[in-house]
Amino acid sequence: MIVGAGFIGSVHAAAVRGVGATVRGVVGSTPSRSAALAEEWNVPARYPDLAAVLADDAVDVVHICTPNALHADQAVAAMRAGKHVICEKPIATSIADAERLAAVSAETGRTLAVPYVYRYHPLVREIRARRMSGDFGAWQLLHGSYLQDWMLDTGTTNWRVDAARGGPSRAFADIGSHWCDLVEWVAGVRFHEVTARLGVTIPARPAGSGDTFSPNSGTSSEPNGPNGPESGTNGAAPDGLRPVSTEDVAAVLLRTADGVLGSLTVSQVSAGRKNRLWFELDGADGSAVFDQENPESVWLGDAEGARLLVRDPGRGSAEQRRLATLPPGHTQGYGDCFRAFVDDAYSAMAGHQVEGLPTAADGVRSAHLVDAVLRADDSLAWTVVERAPARM
Repeated sequence: MIVGAGFIGSVHAAAVRGVGATVRGVVGSTPSRSAALAEEWNVPARYPDLAAVLADDAVDVVHICTPNALHADQAVAAMRAGKHVICEKPIATSIADAERLAAVSAETGRTLAVPYVYRYHPLVREIRARRMSGDFGAWQLLHGSYLQDWMLDTGTTNWRVDAARGGPSRAFADIGSHWCDLVEWVAGVRFHEVTARLGVTIPARPAGSGDTFSPNSGTSSEPNGPNGPESGTNGAAPDGLRPVSTEDVAAVLLRTADGVLGSLTVSQVSAGRKNRLWFELDGADGSAVFDQENPESVWLGDAEGARLLVRDPGRGSAEQRRLATLPPGHTQGYGDCFRAFVDDAYSAMAGHQVEGLPTAADGVRSAHLVDAVLRADDSLAWTVVERAPARM
């Protein structure tokens, strides 16, 4: 069951079908929107709102693809109704709500999976396996960027520019969180502290009328593009602007507890960069580079030189071979990652052990990183990511 009518909802629906499961329906911002989407996606128009979904015992899994501020309450309601949940990130716009979700998942025994799907590139798994085998040695430096240009046009707007709907962070929470999740998981590190600077490069955007949502149905009526721009002329007055309260760019320095430095540049206004998640992991014995826009090969370096390793289901680690479903030279990409993620999530929901599935704990970790970056921007100082709880 898909809750959310935009681009990412359609990605979830395609992945569900891609693993052989059934999309029982879709909930949009209004009953009429839900019916229109049901026809477009060729699914039954049986659910006028989220309450109807939760009352249906035939629904096993709810995919939450709505604006960020709605995630926590919707996911809690779904799990308490006995449903497993796949919830878009961030799973919540505060640490408290993220931890609430993790607690409800544990209490109800319902799986909460989070689509940090870049873990599912086969060569990402290969780099991780080589790290676990000790190929790279002690880390010297971890660095990279995540660059997009979908918010470059001053006439583009989206619900994410409003902190009340998208949360207090946009660029970092939306895509910087992907980079941090991926690098921590692949490199086997935890960033202990950060310092950061956030920037708004376009201070006002069109106040479009198409970006409203209903708290009762719990969805946005706007396209959720990748991440979902809506046209600034979509019903807005020609001069109707609203101030932007979330960042377009971020520069982040990171440090592990044992002193390994990292750096990350995040942007949603970098012309020509569509979805460039790039990282380099530099170790004492070797380095590895991955570029999400060119996922069929990775760059590996050592003291003797460098070489490209190409995805190949007949070679490499077991996880690389498991996820490399096409022969070399037949490109796999984002859609394949999403299908593999959904397949693993459904396997976990059925009680099976799976490797590397991002769950509620990873969503909580991301909430701590977002919070630390925001605090670091305010304090202009090194800021601990996960603070010790106050003593009673």
